[in-house]
Amino acid sequence: MKTSHIANDLNNWVEEIAALTKPDAVVWYEGDAGQREELTVQMVAEGKLIRLNPAKRPGSFLARSSPEDVARVEDRTFICSTDPADAGPTNNWRAPEDMRRTLDTAFEGSMKGRTMYVVPFALGVIDGPLTQVGVEITDSPYVVLSMGIMARLDVRIRSLIDQGCPWVACVHSVGYPLRDAAGKTRADVAWPSNETKYIAHFPEARQIWSFGSGYGGNALLAKKCFALRIASVMAREEGWLAEHMLLIRITSPEGRRFHVAGAFPSACGKTNLAMLQPTIPGWSIETIGDDIAWLKPGDDGRLWAINPEAGFFGVAPGTSSRTNPVAIETMKSNTIFTNVALDDDGDVWWEGLTDIPPQQLTDWQGHPWDPTSGKPAAHPNSRFTTPIDQCPTLADDIDRGVPIDAIIFGGRRATNVPLVAQARDWSHGVFMGATVSSEQTAAAEGTIGDLRRDPFAMLPFCGYNMADYWRHWLDIGTLLGPKAPAVFQVNWFRKGADDNYLWPGFGENARVLEWIVRRIQGIVSGLSSPLGTLPRTDDLDLNGLDVQAEDLTRLFDIDFGSWHDEARSISSFFDGFGTRLPTQLRDELLLLKRHISGSESIAHDLTSPM
Repeated sequence: MKTSHIANDLNNWVEEIAALTKPDAVVWYEGDAGQREELTVQMVAEGKLIRLNPAKRPGSFLARSSPEDVARVEDRTFICSTDPADAGPTNNWRAPEDMRRTLDTAFEGSMKGRTMYVVPFALGVIDGPLTQVGVEITDSPYVVLSMGIMARLDVRIRSLIDQGCPWVACVHSVGYPLRDAAGKTRADVAWPSNETKYIAHFPEARQIWSFGSGYGGNALLAKKCFALRIASVMAREEGWLAEHMLLIRITSPEGRRFHVAGAFPSACGKTNLAMLQPTIPGWSIETIGDDIAWLKPGDDGRLWAINPEAGFFGVAPGTSSRTNPVAIETMKSNTIFTNVALDDDGDVWWEGLTDIPPQQLTDWQGHPWDPTSGKPAAHPNSRFTTPIDQCPTLADDIDRGVPIDAIIFGGRRATNVPLVAQARDWSHGVFMGATVSSEQTAAAEGTIGDLRRDPFAMLPFCGYNMADYWRHWLDIGTLLGPKAPAVFQVNWFRKGADDNYLWPGFGENARVLEWIVRRIQGIVSGLSSPLGTLPRTDDLDLNGLDVQAEDLTRLFDIDFGSWHDEARSISSFFDGFGTRLPTQLRDELLLLKRHISGSESIAHDLTSPM
């Protein structure tokens, strides 16, 4: 069933999905306060939500998933493009006609005994720059409430669709009908799901079908599925970019504003940077987005960006008043917590929230827990879903879009990658993004020191061939020309011989952002290196920072022997894309090899100018 996106298609499509899934009722949900309250009351009564202490956490709830449904299922995520080459080597491909037959079987009667909710939504503000609309059909009230936080729900969206506005069709079912084909009924459970799971994307048809999971990006189809996988295909066709990037505004002591987009794989400090509070006087940072950015060349020739989301869907463990006080403040009310622990006073807790855990908790599966339990109280992937407008550092004019001055790529590297380096030009910047990687940090994750490539932090989220994606980035750079943003790479996680971090991170990362801004302004010079331009010590504000001189030097050391190994790893990674790999990236790799052709390491004299 291919949606043609013309007037009246929406009603016909809803009827077709209802005929396939056979719900007991169909409800249009557009997010008004009355609907929201009615749904939360229903879920609390059904045991699917726990209302938290209203004095400590007003308007907030706790949900507990089943242990089998706690994260994205990448191995069950498919790109169903007509040509398998369009999916590329980093995606799971299924032929569209084969997947549709599979989905027809899975969805047949999947909503029996349940209510089917129809949720029209917008990514971006109504009528805003780059705004896109979609409709998610789901049988999960948890998804409905979460979508009401993460996307913009508005009665005007149906009118826009009726008037011919293009839209993306999203169908979701937990796959747990309460009545079978013979009419036999079964009781519901607190978190319904199915062992069989599919998250299928049809780029040409602009459709997403998700079956079997009620968790996160598997079910909140406006998020990774639409805002990245489908939107990345739309962006390539229409001349813009859909990216797994944070957006921040940096204001200098002189009052000048700069806007930065940053791509960071998981566990690389992305949310902390999006809500960073600078430790150096005179500088401020405002939050525009923590996860997804859509970027498009503007009429002025610059690259402009919006955050299409209306909420934060963040990882709870490790978030605290020390690591991210802004996030803690943001989630004080009107938040849905998933798979965190519950204390005796009706409030939530997770590992890292406090240095000392409460003596007694109920863990994420509803079992008694104490510090001697030997297992985590909150699931490592437990989440908070909270409205963006509660963020105390939120920029006040994010709806209009912002011009991007710099793009930052970051990975988690204990070795090799310096604290910060600036790309020589746009092509080198795309090479930096294409080779982003993180080192495995524990035996449970693989062999320590092995690299996991996550280009542009988009490896799980690019909806088409990654080599074509890199080419699209190169084309955007050609279009922008001299007005293209400067590109940088950062690494907060380099370690010394004692296995301790060389850089303190968190709020101190503002010192690196200051250097980036001053480079954009042309105020500070730098040192040329095989990896790009590095800062001089004199141009880094280190006042009050307890970093030893030798540690600072090691933060920028370039070990040629290790970089020979790195170059071989990059070459092997690039080989997987065959002839579709852009020539410019192959040239950048050859240039890197020439730059590191010596056998000595470089310890830069960071006090000398170029």
